[in-house]
Amino acid sequence: MIFSLKPYALAGILIVLSPYAFTKILQNADMTCPDSPNCVSSKLDADSSQYIEPLTFKDSPDEAMTRLKTALLDEKRVTIITNEPALLRAELRSLVFRFVDDVEFILLAEQGVIHVRSMSRTGYYDFGVNRRRVERIRNLFRKIRE
Repeated sequence: MIFSLKPYALAGILIVLSPYAFTKILQNADMTCPDSPNCVSSKLDADSSQYIEPLTFKDSPDEAMTRLKTALLDEKRVTIITNEPALLRAELRSLVFRFVDDVEFILLAEQGVIHVRSMSRTGYYDFGVNRRRVERIRNLFRKIRE
């Protein structure tokens, strides 16, 4: 009888610990930028030219992610790649040349922040496109709550 309970006990322990492990993975997620000016990230040092403020929220994490997804989908040519309770990833394509930019948002519920990284896949300069995009998303994210 004890032998047959071990797999169930292990499964129960994993289920209980999985949200904690997922939060730890998200807190330590790699949101760095390459040495090119075509990327912004909220997980860089504040004195970096590629630093951008994270999004903040006071409502529930679910409501914040719903608002964020709505704000993101307001952008043109967006494809959601990952849509999880604390992680949102998307690809955005430019109009003419169809260049792809990747944007990802990681929600840290305990801190009331959503970290963001927006980065061009190709090229060196983005002429501020990624920074302006994140600021548009941030502004709409705030307005939806008001």
